[in-house]
Amino acid sequence: MQVIRIPVLSDNYIFLLHDATTNIAAVVDPALADPVLQQLNSLCAKLIAIFHTHHHWDHIGGNQELLQHFPDLQVYGGTEDRDRLPGQNIFLKEGDRVEFGDRKGEVFFVPGHTRAHIAYYFPPHLSREPGELFCGDTLFAGGCGRLFEGTPAQMLNSLAKLRNLPDNTRIWCAHEYTLKNLQFALTVDPHNTDLQARYETVKELRSRQEPTIPSLIGIEKTTNPFLRWDSAEIQQAMGTRDPVKTFARLRGKKDLF
Repeated sequence: MQVIRIPVLSDNYIFLLHDATTNIAAVVDPALADPVLQQLNSLCAKLIAIFHTHHHWDHIGGNQELLQHFPDLQVYGGTEDRDRLPGQNIFLKEGDRVEFGDRKGEVFFVPGHTRAHIAYYFPPHLSREPGELFCGDTLFAGGCGRLFEGTPAQMLNSLAKLRNLPDNTRIWCAHEYTLKNLQFALTVDPHNTDLQARYETVKELRSRQEPTIPSLIGIEKTTNPFLRWDSAEIQQAMGTRDPVKTFARLRGKKDLF
């Protein structure tokens, strides 16, 4: 399964999944249709599915036009997003499985950013390969999503599920927010040498307009403060030993950053 990153809008990513053996494709969170259609044309591939993480406009804006071109599309999304995803015909819950080509993915229910948010995890096809996580706006490189419809406790629980994935899991999050996320992270975790080194690397990448996505779970566990609610350094910076309060205060500070 090849993952093709398509940058759109100011900082969104659409991800096109391509199975070269059968020349079929699926798309994750299509904000726009035209860039997807252009990529499909260049591959001469047939789109068979849309995988949605949640209902926000910058993740579903291309649905109607894609359905006009491919009326038999399978449109996946969370069961609690019913009536919020155009054309949705498959309703998913925690632990459900999805298939694309020869890959099978697991569905995680990860509320917090929205009440219905889900993520898709495709384990490695071969043991030496990375797994692939499509997590929408739940986990970002260096950060996490805002809490629009969920609580800090829900988001912490959701992030804990993702944190438990293997360290070499590639994180295909939906926005290029990494540089600003790491700038914030340094304000609450200034002595983290791994974070300092990552910031310099990301700063160099973005100076050349190069993407920072995908990230890796292993990198996030050492440098992303939103996965470190139980670390002494972050708890001290937030003035509490309670994990949920630590996370809530951290998210509140980021909202004002």
